[in-house]
Amino acid sequence: MSFAENLQYLRKQKNITQEQLAEQLEVSRQSVSKWESGQSYPEMEKLLQICSMFQCNLDTMMQGDISKEFAEDVHGYDQFKNQFSKWISAGVGLILFGISAMLILTGIGIDEVVSEAVFFGFMIIAVLIFIVMGMQNERFSKKHSQIEDFYTEDEKENAYRKFTVRIAVGVGMILMGLLLLIVMDGRLENVLESHGMESAAQAEGLVYGVFMLVVTAAVTTLVYGGMQKSKYNIEQYNKEINPSPEKRKTDALISKICGCIMLLATIVFLVWSLTTTAWNITWIVYAIAGILCGIVKVALSKEGS
Repeated sequence: MSFAENLQYLRKQKNITQEQLAEQLEVSRQSVSKWESGQSYPEMEKLLQICSMFQCNLDTMMQGDISKEFAEDVHGYDQFKNQFSKWISAGVGLILFGISAMLILTGIGIDEVVSEAVFFGFMIIAVLIFIVMGMQNERFSKKHSQIEDFYTEDEKENAYRKFTVRIAVGVGMILMGLLLLIVMDGRLENVLESHGMESAAQAEGLVYGVFMLVVTAAVTTLVYGGMQKSKYNIEQYNKEINPSPEKRKTDALISKICGCIMLLATIVFLVWSLTTTAWNITWIVYAIAGILCGIVKVALSKEGS
């Protein structure tokens, strides 16, 4: 927006006439009229007086969109997206925590069937969370298919700073987890020398369990950070809610393929876990499935964009 448009917007927001504005600025009504029509600009002294009067930034007043400074979240978008981010992140964390619990319980000598039951318990809770929040998100999107961008530039900058911190923390936790895994894994050789294979397997389960706890915290932080950052991209939200026919087809195809991948991963996990003794590494099936889903989404999104 131009200065002229911003000035008109602010004056109408305050519900004052050109005459009233001119009187407050101690100029003629014709001067205000010329400013609003773009025929002339006020002197710097008057510009600063206008910014002070309307409590706005000079840069935004001259070359920004002042309407965003006064936009309101009339649909409760921010509150809903905050809730959505927390629950989805919690769901992801529950699945990974279930894997950690399964490894640790088996590592301390709990029966494998019980350990796997604990994992599936956490996974069921997570799936229910995804279903409920997915339905709520779909309902919100249909009800509010167009959102006005009410976030200020300062809010967006602050959100980006938080995003970079969360990314750094998440990546740092994964690297620390890998270091911990390397150190603890090296100590398993001592267990092999002084104990039987069963004790070594239990120790290995504990090592990977502790590592997965670190990964759980890291991934949950990364997911939450990414979702919070995307919350501020309302333009992208509006595009996703009102996609082109081609994008609708692409998104439907991605959903079907990823659904099949995750179903296949669950079958492989069950068969592998119940027919072998490799219970301590079967969780990697879900990690591979997640990577494959990411590859499918990137490949097809580019093709369908």
